[in-house]
Amino acid sequence: MKRTPLYETHKNLNAKFTEFGGWEMPVQYSSIVTEHLAVRSIAGLFDLSHMGEIEVSGQGANELVQKLSTNDVGRLNDGRVLYTLFCNETGGIVDDLLVYRHTDNHYMLVINATNIEKDMAWVETCNDTGAEVKNISEDTALIALQGPQAIDLLNPFVPERDVSKIPYFRFVLGEVAGIRTVISRTGYTGEVGFELYVPAVSAERLWTTLYPAVIAVGGQPVGLGARDTLRLEAGLRLYGMDMNDDTNPFEVGLSRFIRFKNRQFIGKKALLAEKKEGITKQMVGFQMLDRAVARAGYAIYQGDERIGSVTSGAPSPSLKCSIGFASIESPAVSENEKIDVEIRGKLHPAKIVEMPFIKN
Repeated sequence: MKRTPLYETHKNLNAKFTEFGGWEMPVQYSSIVTEHLAVRSIAGLFDLSHMGEIEVSGQGANELVQKLSTNDVGRLNDGRVLYTLFCNETGGIVDDLLVYRHTDNHYMLVINATNIEKDMAWVETCNDTGAEVKNISEDTALIALQGPQAIDLLNPFVPERDVSKIPYFRFVLGEVAGIRTVISRTGYTGEVGFELYVPAVSAERLWTTLYPAVIAVGGQPVGLGARDTLRLEAGLRLYGMDMNDDTNPFEVGLSRFIRFKNRQFIGKKALLAEKKEGITKQMVGFQMLDRAVARAGYAIYQGDERIGSVTSGAPSPSLKCSIGFASIESPAVSENEKIDVEIRGKLHPAKIVEMPFIKN
């Protein structure tokens, strides 16, 4: 399995490891609940260096990224970040990603770890604009600092600016503890926070600089376990669980990230047809009404009729109940309606609730 530049650091912290998309990653250090609640109340430090980064540059860069993206990259100016989707010709989701615009001819695409090779092949296949496409994943490390105290924790290490002035979904090029860094006001937790992109060779130095400051205020290093429960509470989808090549953006509640007007992109024709015909599935949030935990793949029933299945589910440390996302036949249910989840042959009660589950 692949390992991030911080693998030995995690071992020294007695992390428990798991396999994720071909990577050996820390799933937890203390406990998932402890790490989760630390992010909600104080701060957490994450190693996300398994994520992929693709650089698109040169003449034709803007044209290529626009062609690939369902969202309108043309709305970006320098220093802005955009959440978007790559779709195939049938409207299926190739991946969801962030687009960073450095300049009109220089973009960084941040993609899912499980899709690095697939996405790189897709971008190269679609590249008929003359843009230069480079996989910079191995040379790039990503460390996230998330939680209510993230700004106060990061500021002392960035003497050249006040990081609280960086707006949401914006980034700046600067130095963190003397390390050249892309400082991005983004995250996957629903909290205030930053994602810090540095050269892979600088990852250990950045981590060991930030870690003592985080621990000193009661924060925690955070593994993939709490990262999953945090994103679930925040209503954020996960590629490979909640969406894939066979689902379209309408079916997973991401239609707001499609911009059809005055632009062409791969999958537009198929998505317009889907929109006209009406969707046959929808993604909803649900909350269990007993102590049972709903996991991916469990069947959803309404009465005697199976209407869908769970795509993601876990106990919510913040809400002290189990929550999840479900893909159901539309318009089978609406908010506050009761459903049942089949768990090991028995039906357990749940109700449809608004997403996100936690609003910060």
